[in-house]
Amino acid sequence: MSVSVAVLAAGQGTRMHSAKPKVLHELVGLPMLGHVLNVASQLADVPPVVVIGYGGDEVRRTLGDEWTYVEQREQLGTGHALLQCAEALSGKTDIVLALVGDIPLLRLETLQHLVEHHRDTNATVTVLTFRPPHPRGYGRIVRVDGGRVVEIVEDKVATDDQKLIGEANSGILCFKDEWLWPHLEKLSVSDVGEYFLTDLVGRAVAQGLLVEGVEVGDPDEVIGVDDRVKLARAALIFRQRLNEQWMRAGVTIVDPAATYLDVGIELGQDTVILPNTHIRGTTRIGNGCVIGPNSVITDCVIGNDCRVEASFAERATLEDGVDVGPFAHLRSGAHLAQRVHMGNFGEVKNSYLGPRTKMGHFSYIGDATIGSEVNIGAGTITCNYDGKRKNKTVIGDGAFIGSDTMLVAPVEIGAGAKTGAGSVVTHDVPPEAVAYGVPARIAGRSVGSQDGNRDEGE
Repeated sequence: MSVSVAVLAAGQGTRMHSAKPKVLHELVGLPMLGHVLNVASQLADVPPVVVIGYGGDEVRRTLGDEWTYVEQREQLGTGHALLQCAEALSGKTDIVLALVGDIPLLRLETLQHLVEHHRDTNATVTVLTFRPPHPRGYGRIVRVDGGRVVEIVEDKVATDDQKLIGEANSGILCFKDEWLWPHLEKLSVSDVGEYFLTDLVGRAVAQGLLVEGVEVGDPDEVIGVDDRVKLARAALIFRQRLNEQWMRAGVTIVDPAATYLDVGIELGQDTVILPNTHIRGTTRIGNGCVIGPNSVITDCVIGNDCRVEASFAERATLEDGVDVGPFAHLRSGAHLAQRVHMGNFGEVKNSYLGPRTKMGHFSYIGDATIGSEVNIGAGTITCNYDGKRKNKTVIGDGAFIGSDTMLVAPVEIGAGAKTGAGSVVTHDVPPEAVAYGVPARIAGRSVGSQDGNRDEGE
């Protein structure tokens, strides 16, 4: 049987105390609604439909155009929300699965089991249930005659006796498509002014139709995140899942409780993640690396056998064997080729450092192209910004940049050239030449030039 999915995500989430729609609050690198849609898209035979309301434009911008959106202009309850999907989904599949946008921990396997049970029993309605430690706020599952579900009573209207029931409604229900839509239109408004989707259970029972309840094995899967305390709890559970997934795949995580991984990352075998490390976004890390402690890596590509110690990197590329840190900062566009060493308190932005180049410490390289086996002395700065534009620095293979050199871009240092310590270089330096002074001037050829001249200048 084919399946369509509707995700109810129109609520504001007042208990979040936020201008942002509840479903856009993030955990492990994705908005809550993004996690729900990731699972829904793997199950649905047609594109999932998202019911938006509060902050709908922001939800669209954040989640993108790959989903079908319908708007619930008035927040009149879950039944009214699902009814907005009728035009998009009615008659498209055999089964309609209603999900909620603030339940981000759901596993695909759980929903597959729910749908299979619904199909195998030929039920009209099937409810995913759970037993929370404290069911206050949840609709209660009323069963009779050996466990048949006959009613879901919302907490807002439940009697004192009904509130003692431990089994609760997760908010996730399966329906027969052909039965759902005409009965959804006939729902009556409740005493609190809302149309409850769960009232369809009573309608099906009244018609002598089968209503099934499937209890989820892990109650944590259906945590509804409606405040920031539950958001933190859900994030903790998700991090535990991700850490265990990567450890089973051959990654060493020294302290899982102090390691923060996003869902979109990739980690290679025998890589070691040290404590208090954050790996975010779409980062890809190869085999045999050591990351951390105290590193934050965002949207980076890191090769094999690299080390990033106590450093920050965002949108950077590190080829094999690169050694960074401690206390280094790789900004957007930094590209460190094989076996580059970048030491403490250095910063690289929008620059390429060629193979085996060394940038020991206390230096800034911005908007530069640097060749192979270049030595960049402590305190070197590329003065790339003239107040209007960013200018380029080019350094050839084998050059030696003395400590505290200021390279005033645009400028080019030729292959094998040298700059003296404290130089302010405002003009190009030819290959194999020596430049020193403020402003720097050319003085002879560098030691070890190709013609054997050992003159280091005056």
